[in-house]
Amino acid sequence: MAGGRSTKTSFTAGELGDHLLGRGDLRAYENGARRLRNVFIQPTGGVTRRPGLRHVAMLPGAAKLIGFEFNTEQTYLLVLTDRRLQVFMGDAEVASLPAPWTAAMLDQIAWTQSADTLLLLHPAMPPQRVTRSSHVAWSIGAWNWVAEPFHRFASPDVTLVASATSGSVTLTSNASVFAAGHVGARFRIGLKRVVVTAVISATSARAQVEETLPGTVATTDWDEAAFGAAHGWPVCACFHQDRLVLGGSRDLPNHLWLSRSGDLFNFDLGSGLDDQAIEFGLLSDQVNAIRAVFSGRHLQVFTSGAEWMVTGDPMTPASIQLHRQTRIGSPVDRVLQPVDVDGSTIFVGRTGQAVFEYAYTDVQQAYQADDLALVARHLISHPVSLAYDPLRRLLHAAMRDGSIATLTLYRTEQVTAWTRQETDGAFRALAEVDGTIWCVVERDGTVRLERFDDMLWVDAGLSGGDVVERLHWSGLQHLHDRIVQVVAGGAPRGTLPVRNGAVELQEGARTVQVGLGFRHSIEPLPPQIAAAGGAPDAPLRLVRVTFRLLQTAALEVDLGRGAQPVPFRRLDTPLLDAGPPVFTGDVALRGLGWRRDTLAPLWRITGDTPLPLTLLSVTTETRMTN
Repeated sequence: MAGGRSTKTSFTAGELGDHLLGRGDLRAYENGARRLRNVFIQPTGGVTRRPGLRHVAMLPGAAKLIGFEFNTEQTYLLVLTDRRLQVFMGDAEVASLPAPWTAAMLDQIAWTQSADTLLLLHPAMPPQRVTRSSHVAWSIGAWNWVAEPFHRFASPDVTLVASATSGSVTLTSNASVFAAGHVGARFRIGLKRVVVTAVISATSARAQVEETLPGTVATTDWDEAAFGAAHGWPVCACFHQDRLVLGGSRDLPNHLWLSRSGDLFNFDLGSGLDDQAIEFGLLSDQVNAIRAVFSGRHLQVFTSGAEWMVTGDPMTPASIQLHRQTRIGSPVDRVLQPVDVDGSTIFVGRTGQAVFEYAYTDVQQAYQADDLALVARHLISHPVSLAYDPLRRLLHAAMRDGSIATLTLYRTEQVTAWTRQETDGAFRALAEVDGTIWCVVERDGTVRLERFDDMLWVDAGLSGGDVVERLHWSGLQHLHDRIVQVVAGGAPRGTLPVRNGAVELQEGARTVQVGLGFRHSIEPLPPQIAAAGGAPDAPLRLVRVTFRLLQTAALEVDLGRGAQPVPFRRLDTPLLDAGPPVFTGDVALRGLGWRRDTLAPLWRITGDTPLPLTLLSVTTETRMTN
């Protein structure tokens, strides 16, 4: 009879897919797990039950979240919903104002920020500028172009002629040029501008002259505004080297525009001087519709088919260079803006089944894209929103199915670990503001704004307190007719129904937490039978398992006969009517019986008790027949 003893000191490979069940030779197998649900992995290797979600507000419908940092002490959450912008500072709504976007446009809205101004873009909406004047004073308005970019959409042989050189004129072309969307758009004839006031036909329009025209002879020397209702508006933007960079539009999906240096809304190409605007297209053997532009070590351009690097130090019309780096592509059904993590750029692949780390290598002088989800592909299913928590080093990706895949990423320590977060509902959008992760959650057919709260252990939860003990706790209208978990005085009180927006405790308490429960699960990978010297089909027995815990208040373990709560041995005597004290130390349990299913876990930690749990390591002792 062979015996074995193993100690698992780290979960830094995260939850692994079943396709790795036969790869016990991998380092990831040693540090991974088969199931990690509703837990976070610490960069040091331990596993912690995730905090709960605090209810903040009910939302009118689908929403997009954007973090806005005015300065280090003034941060806001912007909530975009159907034709409305709501501004939150902390948990309080400080402003609400009408907006030009609709709910159907939210998935394609991109943004970038500079100081007190947020720029919002959508290919079917004139670019908007959101400006903060004070905590409660916000405004939304279209951009004020100093000089907008122009482009020749018509073929080179199409001519245009004006009936006069000033005032109100008629523009006539020898081919179809004008459409209804051209009303309000600018044309240039010989570099002199006119504004279209009415479209008469595909070959004729009325216009108002802004700069005296050079003549009334038909000419091919004309162009029109690159952006507008007729040809679409910019798709994305960023700031790079003191220039505003615009990427793509509906009719020019592969074009980039860089403003004049220091003059962010001036896109006049001028004569090509170093500080003047720049325009060029991404030309290659594949479609390159620009989906995002990102300012990192270089200007990074993410398209539907590839990733590009734009160089130039400084970037001028003469020095700028364009290099294709990788051929992965980004999603086209929505805008998923890349996220910076320790100098590398995280982006979602076009297939929706992978998350990549886009990093520059000094050896090759080029960017490489590494698949961060290679061993946890089952957790990645069409991400719809990304948010990075720099304090805990956690990247959260909300999926189309309503779950969250959470990545603990710490490159210097070689930590790349995925877990999955689930709730009684569906996560729809995420944002990070000053170290707090905000969520749009759909529950019971309604949409709510919630946030992760380290002091809360239930979802959609609220907490309250009073100087005297109370039985009746109200203010729970968002949980009407739901069965909720209650933590009163720091101790779990089981489940109670919410009636008329309130719960009634059987025993009074000065503090409570009320919300929806969620279940955590930690399950190891199958043991490596061959390494222990046993036959592949030999019966296996778990003799003992020892869990090393940190600041843990509740533990339920399943050793093959269902989950059972584990009592902690304590030397001190807890106070009456106090919550369960936290425990730090080792908990040893003995296993019973033999098992032949080699894929079954030797142990499983699971439960929904709304109390803290942190697992540092696990030591197992096994026996098996030869």
